[in-house]
Amino acid sequence: MTRLVVVSTYDSLRTLPLHVDGYYLEPLEREVARGFTLRRTVIVLHGRGEEGRGEEVDYDADAQLRFQEHGGQLPLAGQHTVESFSLLQSGQTEYRRWGFESAALDLALRQAGLSLGEAVGRTLQPLNFVVSTRVTNVARWRELYPDLRFKLDPGADWTDELVASLAASGRVDTVDFKGIFRGEFGAPPDAALYRRIVEAFPDAWIEDPALTAETSPVLADQRKRITWDAGIHEWTDVEALPFEPRALNCKPSRFGSVKRLFDFYDECEARGIALYGGGQYELGPGRTQIQLLASLFHPDAPNDVAPDGFNVSEPVSGLPEAPLRIEPAAGFRA
Repeated sequence: MTRLVVVSTYDSLRTLPLHVDGYYLEPLEREVARGFTLRRTVIVLHGRGEEGRGEEVDYDADAQLRFQEHGGQLPLAGQHTVESFSLLQSGQTEYRRWGFESAALDLALRQAGLSLGEAVGRTLQPLNFVVSTRVTNVARWRELYPDLRFKLDPGADWTDELVASLAASGRVDTVDFKGIFRGEFGAPPDAALYRRIVEAFPDAWIEDPALTAETSPVLADQRKRITWDAGIHEWTDVEALPFEPRALNCKPSRFGSVKRLFDFYDECEARGIALYGGGQYELGPGRTQIQLLASLFHPDAPNDVAPDGFNVSEPVSGLPEAPLRIEPAAGFRA
């Protein structure tokens, strides 16, 4: 009997040759809210007349500044493969590792004259996306883009009138309770709020609820809609969930290594777990990279990977609308 050998997605990339002459860092920053400036760092690997770019998305502004000032001295020059270069990054934080590894994948593909789709045997598809925004901006965004869909973070300050208006719009695909977060990003679990939102949005995904003695009864018959995001960094995190999900939010930068990301894609596909993409307020090449991945692996989902122009404090006109069409090009960038 002939044994069927299944080649993983990562196997199609791991041995790609990679020649690195050196690298440099480019700072990015933007005021994304009044009094709050977001800092990012673009990592640019170069070799044989090509450049590969990745983005470090750590939210710690001081850590970004230290990296920009002192992070350009790693001994990365030489001959590698995608896999051997990845092993050199194993001591980095996940966000920084993703910045280096995504730049390396971009450079290796460009040196080989391949697009990511060609390398992994997938075709780019028109990309569906939603917009994650403050609820106070929804009405204005809808005036400018009537077909726009949303991912929103419900709060205890949502009035019955607001909930009814949003529900009537039929435009909310995901409600994110941020129950995995604490501190400035998340609120304490609120069973009454959960019940109001679950009942008002019966077709929306319910992301990152906090499962407590109070909230679990509210969600007991909603498991088919519950998805997870903040705690997902590799496949073993899925195995540790209280029940197997029907869908997950996949943020590539949380995975750190290219291998962990593509192994996760393969395992979810094998298990029939749907995916939708998420972003980390990327200001540079990281944004087009997550759009490219979503277009290849889960184009029809409610992907929270809207074009950069939607990540602003006030709605603006003239932005691309869904579905977003991404043109194939060599490298790991759209």
